[in-house]
Amino acid sequence: MSSDREPRIPLLPTLMTAGNILSGFVAILQIFKGREGEVAVHYYYAIAAILAACLFDVLDGRLARLSGTESAFGREFDSLADIISFGLAPALLVHDIVLNSIEEQYHGIGWLIASLYLVCGAMRLARFNCLAAMEEKCSSKFFRGCPIPAAAGVISSLTLFLLWWDGTDRVIGNWRYGLPVLMITLSFLMVSNIDYPSFKSVNWRTKRSINWVLVSIFVIAFSVINWQWMPAVLFVSYLLYGLVRPWVSRRWQREIEIEPEQPDDTCAEAKGDDAGHHAADDTGGEARANI
Repeated sequence: MSSDREPRIPLLPTLMTAGNILSGFVAILQIFKGREGEVAVHYYYAIAAILAACLFDVLDGRLARLSGTESAFGREFDSLADIISFGLAPALLVHDIVLNSIEEQYHGIGWLIASLYLVCGAMRLARFNCLAAMEEKCSSKFFRGCPIPAAAGVISSLTLFLLWWDGTDRVIGNWRYGLPVLMITLSFLMVSNIDYPSFKSVNWRTKRSINWVLVSIFVIAFSVINWQWMPAVLFVSYLLYGLVRPWVSRRWQREIEIEPEQPDDTCAEAKGDDAGHHAADDTGGEARANI
């Protein structure tokens, strides 16, 4: 095979995606170790690894866009990483912590719920790649359906909150059975047509008011201090925002989704080129008709 047919691999985005895969693999190993004894400790490590994978997933796409190295290879590699870190790992996590007890009462229900989440996550990634290939000229500001990293973030952060709550000698009770219901809901949201903001317009040139920056610093600092439950608040807020977004005013949408002050002309130019080609075709058709 000729070497010129080999894809050129961007270094930094690929390293971030590799970090995503490794984080997912570490999470799976910790889940298996959690079955052997120190359950809470290893599950904490697994959740931390899944959240680290979320960070790597954000960084790989951001670096690719900033360096102009977005490619089909990066898209496919990222999807393979996502199904491990955000599909398989969260499904195993909830299966071990909650769904096992359901299996004792209703045989087959636990693994079926986990499998549904995993399959819907894979379908969501496949659909994303197909849409991205069709819209290669224009980077969409939205995800169609809940993105699988956000779904994994909701599951892992809520599991973190439940483990922390249980460790403070408070009774979780039947609240833990909300996780299976949430997994089913997330499964359908991932393959739905609901638009979720991608925040792809955020870059080094993004500008906001000083109040907006101060609030952002406060939220980040508060999240670090209250790491046991604030990630759940942030991820669930993103999940709910996608559901209520159609009823949010356009002004607030621009503020929340951090849209640029001046619209990106890339898509407009691409559409303009297409319109120019169509116009040329129409002109040519008219000329041929006159002849």
